[in-house]
Amino acid sequence: MKRMHVHLSVSSLEASIEFYSTLFGSEPSVRKDDYAKWMLEDPRLNFAISTRGDNPGLEHFGFQVDSEEELDELRASLTKTPIEVENEGETICCYSHSDKSWIEDPDSNAWEIYRSMGEAQYFRSNKPTSLNVSQEKRGGCC
Repeated sequence: MKRMHVHLSVSSLEASIEFYSTLFGSEPSVRKDDYAKWMLEDPRLNFAISTRGDNPGLEHFGFQVDSEEELDELRASLTKTPIEVENEGETICCYSHSDKSWIEDPDSNAWEIYRSMGEAQYFRSNKPTSLNVSQEKRGGCC
């Protein structure tokens, strides 16, 4: 089953955690010194915030899927667009081990599609990337 994903860059993690915890009626499921994430069921949303972006605001949108088959289906549908899809593959990002791909919509909004395969102890890998989706739009890795 798909889960919508939104990642915002924030200027104050603590103030934003307080605000979004009140808005969502729950505490983050993941909380780090520079990152927090809520895995909401109603609506089905993976909502993340971090202080890693240069400017507060939208980092990217995305879809998180539960299975490799769902990821393959989404990747196949993205190839039908005239915009190049960047398949990042397995990576460490946002304290998670994931398999992901990236695309930018016609207005340069970054979209991430991915399957999480477990938690990681650090924010991102140092794996070099040749992704066309701008590092700015992806907050460095995502």
